[in-house]
Amino acid sequence: MNKTARFLSIAAVSAFAAFGAHADEADASQFAAKYDTNRTRAEVMAEASTVAATSSTIPSGSRVLSFTSTADRAAVQAQAAEALRTGRISSGEIGSL
Repeated sequence: MNKTARFLSIAAVSAFAAFGAHADEADASQFAAKYDTNRTRAEVMAEASTVAATSSTIPSGSRVLSFTSTADRAAVQAQAAEALRTGRISSGEIGSL
């Protein structure tokens, strides 16, 4: 029992010492962002205006092609009425069951 307790205490002390050897600052300063503070306000504002002019609020994966229709509005409405009359499309919220 004495031998086991001594072994466990030595293992605990060595594990604690090894943990302390790998520790860093409490605020994780090695991951802090590095900033260039030598730039003037005018330089920063000029860069910001060019970024805003060249960027888009649309995510790059959701761009769609624009389509210009050549169909007449009255013709499309007549086709929709004909399809409704013949039962090719459903009407109302229930639809075709």
